[in-house]
Amino acid sequence: MPRRRARSDDDEPIAVLERMVHEALDVAKKARRHRKSLAGDNFYGNKLADLRADAANAFRDLSSQSAGDVSAMAEMIQTVFFAATPGAERIAAARELSFALRTTWRPNASPQPSSGSDTLFPLGLLGQANRGYLTTVGRQMNGCFAAGWYDACAVMMRRLVEIAIIEAFEHRGIADRIKDSNGNYFQLTELVGTAMGEQSWSLSRNTRKYLPQLRDIGHRSAHGRYYHAQREDVERVQQGFRVVVEEFLHHAALL
Repeated sequence: MPRRRARSDDDEPIAVLERMVHEALDVAKKARRHRKSLAGDNFYGNKLADLRADAANAFRDLSSQSAGDVSAMAEMIQTVFFAATPGAERIAAARELSFALRTTWRPNASPQPSSGSDTLFPLGLLGQANRGYLTTVGRQMNGCFAAGWYDACAVMMRRLVEIAIIEAFEHRGIADRIKDSNGNYFQLTELVGTAMGEQSWSLSRNTRKYLPQLRDIGHRSAHGRYYHAQREDVERVQQGFRVVVEEFLHHAALL
């Protein structure tokens, strides 16, 4: 087993995390050079597993931030230290994580005020789908919700619903049913109508109930000239949003 570096009591959590990010990239690079799997029982796989555990402990020691910042940081740590993360994605996440540690999480940064829960959708669930673009959209959506940008949040919710529906059609090999004559995917209204009428799956009663509501809030925030979404508007459809997205990701075999 690889020898772990003893952590000094004087180590600041931010410095510890930054060092571990660089170590994780170095381990991944050397494993690739020596053709070793990071998921295997070998020096590099075990070293990355140790780094992942230490990073999780250092993360817990960080000063509190808003729930949106916490969920974003947790997702980035997962990407950097997860054995199956592709090389380019690991490097991009490492850069983003280092930037966040030097800005949002710097010692003199003031925590953002929070009222209640500021996480709209669990990023861990999207992470299970192993699609980086899903977690990217989810992170932006949660961030908008935490910051109080509810129109922007509703638009990102609409986008995530669209992606989940498209993933389901693509997985079934019937993507042509949601494309126009030019090969472009339908907008949300047609996507919802086609998905509800699709015979290759049986949508739950709740999904059939919530889909039109999600379509409407997305439309109002994206196109309503005088409409501005409020927190209660988003919270009203929060439960249904999770039901719909999770169900279509199951139909897409991503969960």
